[in-house]
Amino acid sequence: MAKGHRSQIKRERNAVKDTRPSAKLSYARVSVQKACFVLDAIRGKDVKTAQAILMYNPRYASSIILKLLRSAIANAENNNGLNADDLYIEECYANKGPTMKRIRPRAQGRADRIQKRTSHITIVLNER
Repeated sequence: MAKGHRSQIKRERNAVKDTRPSAKLSYARVSVQKACFVLDAIRGKDVKTAQAILMYNPRYASSIILKLLRSAIANAENNNGLNADDLYIEECYANKGPTMKRIRPRAQGRADRIQKRTSHITIVLNER
């Protein structure tokens, strides 16, 4: 276990700032599983290749992730002063967001629950 008071441990952990350019989309209306199919296809690729893959991927999540990737590239250029040609996708992942519960009427007065899942998608870039 770490030594020191809990607030001191948190302060030390939060002091280390991640300077890699990134973009995060919260509450995306796509399930984590469906988003991960697309994210697995672009992980580790350079941004030009990843954009080409996302452009021609027929899945719905690819349009969301393409927009997020373009945002991450713009963040890298404007905030960090990096060149877009040298960037690659170091990390990309989707975490589970809140699930919206809806009711669907069924036969004989019964009701089924529809779960509309959401996810939080993050893309982290780095320079080669």
